[in-house]
Amino acid sequence: MYRFDWFEQRKLKSAPAVDSRLAATSPVILALGLTSFLTDISSEMVNSLLPVYLFLHLRLTPFQYGAIDGLYNGLSIALVGLAAGFLADRWSRQKEVALTGYGLSAACKLLLIAAGSAWTAIAAVVAVDRIGKGIRTASRDALISFHASAAAFGTAFGVHRAMDSAGAVLGPVVAFVLLGQVIDDFGSIWIVSFVVACLGVAALWLLVPGRRAGAGAPNTPAVAAVEFPPRLSPRFVALTACASVLALVTVSDAFIYLLLQEKTGSSGAYVPLFYVATAASYMALSIPVGRVADRFGRRNVLLGGYLVLACVYGVLLSSSGAGLALQLACLGLLGLYYAATEGILVALASAVVPSARRTTGIATLVTCIGIGKLGSSVLFGWVWQTYGTGTSLVVFLAGLLASVLLATVWLKALGND
Repeated sequence: MYRFDWFEQRKLKSAPAVDSRLAATSPVILALGLTSFLTDISSEMVNSLLPVYLFLHLRLTPFQYGAIDGLYNGLSIALVGLAAGFLADRWSRQKEVALTGYGLSAACKLLLIAAGSAWTAIAAVVAVDRIGKGIRTASRDALISFHASAAAFGTAFGVHRAMDSAGAVLGPVVAFVLLGQVIDDFGSIWIVSFVVACLGVAALWLLVPGRRAGAGAPNTPAVAAVEFPPRLSPRFVALTACASVLALVTVSDAFIYLLLQEKTGSSGAYVPLFYVATAASYMALSIPVGRVADRFGRRNVLLGGYLVLACVYGVLLSSSGAGLALQLACLGLLGLYYAATEGILVALASAVVPSARRTTGIATLVTCIGIGKLGSSVLFGWVWQTYGTGTSLVVFLAGLLASVLLATVWLKALGND
């Protein structure tokens, strides 16, 4: 009898862990993961070729490229993200808002063909594409949080990011293969990217249920009067401030890849494969890192991720002629950095923002990060062009270490989350 009591106690103790895993693999989360998987194949086909197309093919200066990269990663998201999140909360229409964003980004793949080789037109199309991302991101992440328990937010976002990064692995591979078949015919690649993006929109439309007041997951909010600007808790303000400062000293992936390409002297056609290596590392580590964050503290994992990024800067500074092993180490560390920061940041935000205002809260976080990334890209491009790559890396490494120290103090407001 005693032995059976022991087994029953063990089963009861293990029940929450099982529930968390089930919540993290909710069909809605998997459907959103499929949407992101297809969309990232499409996006990374374009994103992985932009450095080659603009910097090496069209011969833009580092500052010009930094301006476009800033539009891609920052300003356009910041312009619309907060408004889209506010409207999604107010109308309880996260799916519809996300569909709008995904559809707009898909249409931009065709507009790239019309832009031709005019870099200003390309910058405009890239800006519109990122507006689509700004519209969809907070609503998609809010939907994920609505279908996961608070204790499993890190795991849930890890599952989604793993599927998302699987698409980021395939996208550059497809672009690399197509580039070898249609030399310099970028228009054909943009068409293929458009078709795949449409499949992503279809997956969201058909597989993710719409939400109505009183329906959906247990923590799904009913339609409520959402304030603008939203009331923000001190914990959320601390998190957003940290994320903004850290984004300002985060070097864009494209610049890191261009630096690796410059140091190794490899062909520009191989730059898409750098994206593959980073995304593969991100994909492999997202779920394990998310589970570690849920168990041992998301704050510590987040700060550790930025220290990993500092190691990437150090590798780029110390290697004068990086070999293959050092390249792979650098790209693998970059993937670990993403696994420890992207989903974890949203998980932290989801834990400190009430569900009725969660889309607006996530949008606020994403908006501030976007502004930081804009400043980072423009600043790094200017320092590179004016003082060289070595000085630009030293400046950003010092800024990153100082920001991590500052964030360690600020994030005490989050307690043990």
